[in-house]
Amino acid sequence: MVNDLVRKSRSYRRFDQSYLIDRAALRELVDLARMSPSAANLQPLKYILSYEPTQNALIFDHLAWAGYLKDWPGPAEGQRPSAYIIILGDTGISKTFGCDHGIAAQSILLGAADRGLGGCMIGSINRDALRKKLDIDDHLQILLVIALGRPAERVVLEDMTPQTGIEYYRDQQDVHHVPKRPLDQIIIKPCRV
Repeated sequence: MVNDLVRKSRSYRRFDQSYLIDRAALRELVDLARMSPSAANLQPLKYILSYEPTQNALIFDHLAWAGYLKDWPGPAEGQRPSAYIIILGDTGISKTFGCDHGIAAQSILLGAADRGLGGCMIGSINRDALRKKLDIDDHLQILLVIALGRPAERVVLEDMTPQTGIEYYRDQQDVHHVPKRPLDQIIIKPCRV
């Protein structure tokens, strides 16, 4: 079951924009993040939920999409996310956030996959401009934006080869391929004492 969810939880970048995600669904996903582990149990993360088209469009304008796809400016109108969750770090609680936002984001994306949704963690953000547009207080650091929606693309995992390297790509049928390093290349033999 967890194996299936992890494999379904890909970085989707094209969505059925007509499929709406409501506030209640986003709250359920953030509740999964809330229940996730947090360093020293400080729980310094805060969230902004966006599910209305006007605010979604404003957020979209401050994100960069798919760095390896050099000629692709991001999803076209009609394929954009139906919702966003912005993960913030409250510097009034902690000055550093370690991996808390990564854990929270993964919990959100696994919950999304369980509901038939897909998403993408986005770290390439024009933070200053987004902060101004959304009037985000200075003590809140913008850590990640999670784009969410019903996937409108096929994403295939495959073993990395010397020919493919690690860069994801789209083939002539517009299938998104994600090369992964083989398991035997990432497990290191234990050190002998």
